[in-house]
Amino acid sequence: MANHSAVMKFFLMEVSATRELQIIHGFLFLLIYLVTLMGNLLIFVLITLDQYLHTPMYFFLKNLSLFDACLISITVPKCIMNTLCHENTISFSGCILQVLLVIHFAGSELFILTAMSYDRYVAICRPLHYNIIMNRRVCMGMTVTAWLLGSIFGVLYSSGTFSLSFCGSRNLPQFFCDVPSLLKISCSKTHITIDISEAIGVMYALFCLVPIGFSYICIFNTVLRIPSSQRWSKTFSTCTPHLIVVTTFIVTGTMAYLKPVPDSPHLVDFLVSVFYSVLPPSLNPIIYSLRNKEIKESLRKFLWKVSHYRFYGEKQ
Repeated sequence: MANHSAVMKFFLMEVSATRELQIIHGFLFLLIYLVTLMGNLLIFVLITLDQYLHTPMYFFLKNLSLFDACLISITVPKCIMNTLCHENTISFSGCILQVLLVIHFAGSELFILTAMSYDRYVAICRPLHYNIIMNRRVCMGMTVTAWLLGSIFGVLYSSGTFSLSFCGSRNLPQFFCDVPSLLKISCSKTHITIDISEAIGVMYALFCLVPIGFSYICIFNTVLRIPSSQRWSKTFSTCTPHLIVVTTFIVTGTMAYLKPVPDSPHLVDFLVSVFYSVLPPSLNPIIYSLRNKEIKESLRKFLWKVSHYRFYGEKQ
């Protein structure tokens, strides 16, 4: 990389060569970004302020919302800025930072999703021991582990990727810097470091996915033995949002790394990129706010307090 460190910029994919379409795309992304950011931050604030939501399930959900808010803030604002300013470049250091942070928060989110599935397993399959097993120390330990593992993978992937040489084309077939696109344009013939990183990443994904699958097998077996249909409904109402989020995260992540990187990207490639980079963070607040009575009740109380405070504040 030393011989090619002078390469200071990469050229990102543009959705359209037409200026009008670029502006529409930029404002559409801006709208999606603001709604997603506000949704995730609102969940974070509600869980932090509402004492009734200070439980392990919502503690993990709060961290998931924080990860999603950070994840979408790494790639989308740069895309919006480039589109509205009619640019398509990113600096070498900015590209390194994007790879580092995207892998960091994606890796951390996968572990938090695993912790959430374990929390649901304990709550449904071992309810009498729930408070003992899912104590504050365990929850904090899982969260710290998520941050640490994400950091390790972020450093591992970014250092492995940018140890390669980029002596040819600097046109990335993607609207942000990601590992497959950078490997595509690299002129290094051997990718030993990044190959090792990817092998470790696959093992980490399996390490998380196997417990998630085992948890839900146990949950469904337990639920099927419950005679009351009302308990069935309550159990599925708490598990379904998590299952949808996990499925979306896994499917989009698999698409990102298994889909061949095109030589010349088309609109379909751009839509696939949007699907796996924007959809999961955008979907989480919608799923948890629409299907969760506690979140909706907390939001109602929060809005009432805000309006009550403004009303009496103005009278004073």
